[in-house]
Amino acid sequence: MDLKLLERTLAELGEPAYRAGQVWRWAARGADRFGSMTDVPAALRDALEQTVPFSTLALEREARARDGTVKALFLTGDGKPVEAVLMRYRDGRRSLCLSSQSGCPLTCSFCATGQMSFGRNLTASEILDQALHFRRHAGAVDHAVFMGMGEPMMNLDAVLGACSLLPDVGVANRRTAISTVGWIPGIERLTESPMPIRLAFSLHAADEALRSELMPVNDRYPLADVLAACERHYERKRRRVFVEYVMLAGVNDSHAQAVQLARLLDPRVYKVNLIPFNPTRSRFDASSPKAIEAFRRVLSREGISATVRLTRGREIDAACGQLAARSSRRGQPSPLGGGGGGGGGGSTATVAWATLLDRLGS
Repeated sequence: MDLKLLERTLAELGEPAYRAGQVWRWAARGADRFGSMTDVPAALRDALEQTVPFSTLALEREARARDGTVKALFLTGDGKPVEAVLMRYRDGRRSLCLSSQSGCPLTCSFCATGQMSFGRNLTASEILDQALHFRRHAGAVDHAVFMGMGEPMMNLDAVLGACSLLPDVGVANRRTAISTVGWIPGIERLTESPMPIRLAFSLHAADEALRSELMPVNDRYPLADVLAACERHYERKRRRVFVEYVMLAGVNDSHAQAVQLARLLDPRVYKVNLIPFNPTRSRFDASSPKAIEAFRRVLSREGISATVRLTRGREIDAACGQLAARSSRRGQPSPLGGGGGGGGGGSTATVAWATLLDRLGS
């Protein structure tokens, strides 16, 4: 729901200011139309039905996985594709992976979203409408990660605007995480924000040259500078930073690279999520489970807390790195079954963040 349009419309209709709060409370609780808002005057409900679209996003289609994961493809009012995901867990948690942009301007080489063209930043209302869609159709939701399409730190005003209202939908700030490839201005602004949102950093290589090859943003914001910003965030917030590390066979998964990563990270500040690479149309292959476990053991021996991430929704391309509107190059929406990617966080269009969500609290 375009909340600014709602407020303007109510003002033009001469309605008291509290009406906007009434309407929002109904929407946040899962109402699917203005007509169901029984404490709003019937004539006003009818007027709103005619003048304010109930959502800023149009659902194109959904795909459902055997594990309960649901991936939704939306189009914005100007036709930009956006994907978001709901993950269900046996303990009752319902967790959202939200997008902050349509596409991504940062071209990480292993990422599905990075391989599609960039559309634009999403508004706070377009971000909220992803969450509201699942709130309406899946019941309660309680966790969120900004690890879908786009680099959230490049659109932080809208992301924080959405975060300020997500608690009304059921997602507390302490159960929300924002991921970044290392966009330092955004990290610094998040550090100054009073909201207790978790920070996740997509690292993927401890060597500067290799990281620049995988993630060109490293040339603009070198790894050492990003880690310094993350450590300032920890000093201010006293909440550990999640490090995401996608496992690429023969690229970043050797014993020596595990030691290098461990020696780079302060164990008081960081927790590492090792991410099995999911298929993309890239030159990379996935590390074997044996190689991933060996890498994890090295980190653990060096004193770094590390966990291998559980993948969810892979058969519907809703797993880590697989959000991408493949056909967007032709100006058409994704078929919701193709695409593919691998990687972690921010611009990598990620979704299957089970380990991270566990650590956010359940």
